Amino acid sequence: MVESEAMATWDKEVDVLVVGTGAGGLTAAINAADAHGDVLVVEKADEFGGTSATSGGGIWIPASDLARDAGQADSAEEAFAYIRPQSAANVPDGTIKAFVDQAPRMLRWLHAKTPVRYDSVPYPDYHVEYEGGKHGFRTHLPRGIDGRLLGDDILKLRSASPAASLGGIVNWSFTDTNYLLFRHKGWQKVLAKMLWAYASDWKHRLRSRKDRNLTLGNALVGGLWIALRERKVPVWLDTPLVDLVEENGAITGAIVRHEGKTVRVRARRGVILAAGGFERNAEMRAEHLPGSPDPTISGSQVNNTGDAINAAARIGAGLRNMQSTWCAPVFRVPGEDRARLSSIERALPGSMMVNRDGRRFLNEAASYHVVGQKMIEGERSGGKTSPAWFVFDATYRKKYPAGPLFPIVPDALQLKGVRETMKKASSVEGLAAAIGVPADTLKATLARFNADAITGVDTEFDRGGPAYDRMYGDPSVKPNPTLAPIVAAPFYALPIYGGDIGTNGGIVTDENARALDTDGHVIAGLYAIGNTAASVMGESYPGAGVTLGPAMTFGYVAARHAMGVNA
Repeated sequence: MVESEAMATWDKEVDVLVVGTGAGGLTAAINAADAHGDVLVVEKADEFGGTSATSGGGIWIPASDLARDAGQADSAEEAFAYIRPQSAANVPDGTIKAFVDQAPRMLRWLHAKTPVRYDSVPYPDYHVEYEGGKHGFRTHLPRGIDGRLLGDDILKLRSASPAASLGGIVNWSFTDTNYLLFRHKGWQKVLAKMLWAYASDWKHRLRSRKDRNLTLGNALVGGLWIALRERKVPVWLDTPLVDLVEENGAITGAIVRHEGKTVRVRARRGVILAAGGFERNAEMRAEHLPGSPDPTISGSQVNNTGDAINAAARIGAGLRNMQSTWCAPVFRVPGEDRARLSSIERALPGSMMVNRDGRRFLNEAASYHVVGQKMIEGERSGGKTSPAWFVFDATYRKKYPAGPLFPIVPDALQLKGVRETMKKASSVEGLAAAIGVPADTLKATLARFNADAITGVDTEFDRGGPAYDRMYGDPSVKPNPTLAPIVAAPFYALPIYGGDIGTNGGIVTDENARALDTDGHVIAGLYAIGNTAASVMGESYPGAGVTLGPAMTFGYVAARHAMGVNA
């Protein structure tokens, strides 16, 4: 914290200072500019987009106009009934109600004021069986954007993560992924079209590997960037937040490091912190996530080190649920700077997960948050569940991806790090020896799993029973699209870890995204959104897009509140 009395002068003055260029921060900046605010955006990294750019770009928006047009009946009341019991008890009703009320308005604004376009899709909530759960149309997926519209700014857009692109280079859509995953009729043409579009952009290839076919999180961030640029809002990259400036209990600005100099920025109407969580900060993980202290266990990008959270804490902001993450099972490839989220492969038939004793311990096809939670909790209680082993056979190996291990591509041509971690054997006994588990135990586990796979009923963990499980199952496999026997040699295993895609505990905020102090009082002039703020979802993950949906919604709310715009 820096007291304003020590500040002789301001180096720059604006109405609103936004810290962070993820989807939430860009949404806030555009809204503040539309309210005739003088806005400055600062970004710690030398690229824009944050974790949002590396993500799938999906947003969870209940009762949207798009869902209504698709014939899905929904309401804010149903959404509240669905979220409330899943969210943490320390998250106030008012914050949840603010989200479900404002989210459809944010999406309506997004379509009206930016090039970003979403489609409401039949993607089920993760817990359809709960009151208020829906079988689809709350998750919205972004349409692609032509990256040539960004001009040279494409060079500064953060690339998709290796888990959300082909080889970490070629961008793909969810439709492309589905075609390639299940090899629907014409999949070769889809693949050829993707590769040709990338390779034929030869002039751009001479200066960059970045794909100008923007999809998923790249499409979302790219569209927001275009809208921000149209409003001539300045963005300072490579500009980390150093501290907040406080005067008489209110935040009046911030100190940033820009072009090698300390710059004092006054924010007349507010500072909006949208700088992500702390998942890549080893010291903070050790303090708040003792069961998961290693930053490389995260699939998030490397700049999320909790700078904004710490700055707010120094001026007395309250923190909530710092022990919580967006949990996820992840694969780790030696030499890569982040882990790779496992979202699809666990639900594909012909695979299972076993602990380090060779036993199954969960429903592998559950949401990645639930699976990640169970892996971390199991390891803490002595269950030997992180790392665990992802086990599959030759049939699976030929048909489906297993994290970074691609089908069709021979073992010898896989990435070196993948070859180093993959285990392979001609028999179950040989695989047991390779992964260090008792052979009799692994054989018994497989015997029960295979018997259940034939009947289509998982008698241990009901895999494929809940509606969400079948989302990524293979529809050509009957009677249960998530189950098939593991019988064809050779047998394979990859280590899989209980990790995360980000933290979701942070600064306590109210329904207007205003930061609150440790006594629950508003800190005037300070707002927090996205993973910098304590999530409205508590420690739960109700559906695909509950990270970006609230981040953008509260970015919309924060900017309008700071600029005095009525709802």
